[in-house]
Amino acid sequence: MPDLLVIAYPDINPIAIRIGPLGIRWYALAYMAGLLAGWRLMVRQIRLPDSVEMTKTQVDDFLVWAIVGVILGGRLGYVIFYNPAQYLQNPLEIPQIWLGGMSFHGGLAGVAIATIWFARRNNIRFLPLVDAAASVAPVGILFGRLANFVNGELWGRTTDAAWAMAFPSGGPLPRHPSQLYEAALEGLVLLILVQWLYRTEAVRRQSGMVVGAFLVGYAAARLFVELFREPDAHIGFLIAGSTLGQWLSLPVAVLGIVLIARARGTFRL
Repeated sequence: MPDLLVIAYPDINPIAIRIGPLGIRWYALAYMAGLLAGWRLMVRQIRLPDSVEMTKTQVDDFLVWAIVGVILGGRLGYVIFYNPAQYLQNPLEIPQIWLGGMSFHGGLAGVAIATIWFARRNNIRFLPLVDAAASVAPVGILFGRLANFVNGELWGRTTDAAWAMAFPSGGPLPRHPSQLYEAALEGLVLLILVQWLYRTEAVRRQSGMVVGAFLVGYAAARLFVELFREPDAHIGFLIAGSTLGQWLSLPVAVLGIVLIARARGTFRL
């Protein structure tokens, strides 16, 4: 393939701000920006009729719980699902999240546990709360996937597409910029969908509908993008060319379908 068809990966310093020996990475800033943007959006949305009944102070507190859930769940999910042997041999690397290595599915589980706990402690209805949280969650996914791109990680499979890109850690071959595909589908497109649903009053009254749509939408986007994303070298392809990301997304889709059916009154838990 002629080199002219390969887009050079932009030389982005992973350190955004350096203050003496302290370096703040784009990766950390992206997670912070996503969480803060989601928080601001959720503060506005609790004013809508039939939205979750909680105060701004409770939304502020929930942000802290969500941060803990995302970080602990995301990191532990990556350790358990993607590279348990590596971290069993090097346990001191587990807290080094600034080097990358977070799992969406682990973060989802972490946030779910944190939300259940928070809802019980504050006497807030669980499903309306997760509907509100799910309606803003794609903001964080969008920033997180852009952070993956900045880190030059989770790149795609080799391709001859005109927009192919050579990543420093991916060798000289042109690859799909799959992080940007995920940012677009799991982030921007999914955000538009769940925001439209949440801002529809009839949908807000059907508790569980928005979070169900979020789960199904994320799973569908992830199943699709995994067709272009290079699987981790130490895991590779699984049954019939499938990937671990696709297998982890299947139960997410099933849970989303169950929640939608429950919200529509066609299924009872």
